[in-house]
Amino acid sequence: MTRRLAEVAKKVGVSEATVSRVLNGKPGVSDATREAVLTALDVLGYERPTQLRGDRARLVGLVLPELQNPIFPAFAEVVGGALAQQGFTSVLCTRTVGGVSEADYVDLLLQQQVSGVVFAGGLYAQADASHGHYELLHERKLPTVLVNAAVQHLDFPQVSCDDVVAAEMAIAHLRALGHERLGMVLGPKDHMPSRRKLDTFQAAGGDTELVEHTMFSLEGGHAAAARLVKRGVTGVICASDLLALGTVRAARRAGLAVPADISVIGYDDSALMNCTEPPLTTVRQPIDAMGRAAVDLLVAQIDKAVVPADELLFEPELVVRASTTRARP
Repeated sequence: MTRRLAEVAKKVGVSEATVSRVLNGKPGVSDATREAVLTALDVLGYERPTQLRGDRARLVGLVLPELQNPIFPAFAEVVGGALAQQGFTSVLCTRTVGGVSEADYVDLLLQQQVSGVVFAGGLYAQADASHGHYELLHERKLPTVLVNAAVQHLDFPQVSCDDVVAAEMAIAHLRALGHERLGMVLGPKDHMPSRRKLDTFQAAGGDTELVEHTMFSLEGGHAAAARLVKRGVTGVICASDLLALGTVRAARRAGLAVPADISVIGYDDSALMNCTEPPLTTVRQPIDAMGRAAVDLLVAQIDKAVVPADELLFEPELVVRASTTRARP
């Protein structure tokens, strides 16, 4: 550190104390001198302090809950590509159980002076989770976009797939096939997209006794669907493709065939769902359009445009494959 101060001071022709004031962001230094010190750092091959990098790196945080669910790598690819086209570099942050939390990542991204943050599948979607780190972003006025339904008080722009339409499509498809005893496998009870799907199910006359909540995983889907199988459902609507694959496994473990005995519908249309056995009927999220819209909203905020904290709803698409068929008479 002392050697760096001396070299930079000599290069610029100022005192080491002046260089130190610049590096620590202290006042009392003219703009010309400050710029000369920063330029000398670059010329001598020293890295600028994080807080002085400004827009040089043009970084954007992309915070995801995991990468095991194929939908999240697909989303990261779309957002990363769209950001690159706008001259930004994405910094991928994935939460780990017992490890780095979403709040920890927000602290790290703020230290790196990122230009903005895009969240997908974050704690903003869970009503009972801690939301202090989102409030911090709001206080700092850092451009932020949330992907899919969030709790109401966060006041950020959102890009969402329409959960109501998605549930309506799945319900209508199974009922058209003659299924009357429909079940649902959803995420946690405080998960906002799952709440929207549940509300739609209830509004359509669905039986809430045939609804199970679980964690978003293959194992969670298996455990939840095993309980529904015992209650005699003939069709199951799931809040993710992984939950649907768990449901297929639960049906088979119970000695039932999919779709002959139980029809199963997923949600997302993530990678390889057309290669499962049977190929999965699912409701597709328009990931490309949603990812590009999220980047457009973020860049508009970075460019100081006024972006209202509204929710843009994107239309899902029912993709019919072989995991659904007519109910047995």
